[in-house]
Amino acid sequence: MAHLKQDKDALLNRVRRIGGQVQALERALEGDAECGRTLHLVAAIRGAVHGLMDELIEAHAREHVARPGLTDEERKQGLEEVLEAIRRYAR
Repeated sequence: MAHLKQDKDALLNRVRRIGGQVQALERALEGDAECGRTLHLVAAIRGAVHGLMDELIEAHAREHVARPGLTDEERKQGLEEVLEAIRRYAR
C-alpha cells in the first residue's frame, strides 16, 4: 500500500495505541480485574481496530477503485481486494 506512505506515521501511531490497549487487557486478565473493566478494554480494542480498518478500506477504495485513470481491470481488481478484506473482517 505505497499510497499510505503519506499517512504512515499516523497509521503506525494507531497500531501502537491498539498494541497498548491489548497489553492493558493482558494485564487486566493477569491481575484478575473486574469483569466490567475487562469488557470495557475489549470494547475499546474492537473500536480501535474497527476505526483502523475503516481508514484502510477508504484509502484502498480511493486509490484502487475510484482514482481517475485506472483501467477497468485495475478497478475490478481493487474492488475484489477490498471486498475480500471486508468478508474476512466480518467473520
